[in-house]
Amino acid sequence: MASGTWREAGKSPRLRFARLTEVPPQEIARHMSDPRMAAHMPLLTGAWDEAAARDFVAAKEARWQRDGLGHWAFLHGEDYLGWGGFQKEGAEWDFGLVLRADCFGLGPAIARKALAFARQDPRIPFVTFLLPPTRRHLRPLMRLGAVQTGAVQYEGQRFLKFRLETG
Repeated sequence: MASGTWREAGKSPRLRFARLTEVPPQEIARHMSDPRMAAHMPLLTGAWDEAAARDFVAAKEARWQRDGLGHWAFLHGEDYLGWGGFQKEGAEWDFGLVLRADCFGLGPAIARKALAFARQDPRIPFVTFLLPPTRRHLRPLMRLGAVQTGAVQYEGQRFLKFRLETG
């Protein structure tokens, strides 16, 4: 991605949500292999290569098939910024956002666009967010209106849980 291009993505009509299948597996593998990702992703273990990326995309596509909604790739034009979206966890829709390190500043803009989608979808009366305790900058989440509801264990790891009403 050209230097500075992502800075405009949050305001650009070129910011779009696409299926993960539109992103070459090596792009996702490179993103998830960045050691900065693991700092705030306790469930990120093992090496990421193209095969791992293809398995990841297949698992996310299965969620789309099962639930009618899932994770997207976030793109600015054709440039891959990261991935995230909604995943059904029991009766709740959890929102996740995993951006490339050089795109971290786009989190609020992408989250606002995704949450606008959620507000229009009658299946999603509220959204949950699970954040590792290492996350210290929670102000953007609070500005969106999310409220901390406690802490939960997920796949053996502790997460702070937040809830945002969408209705």
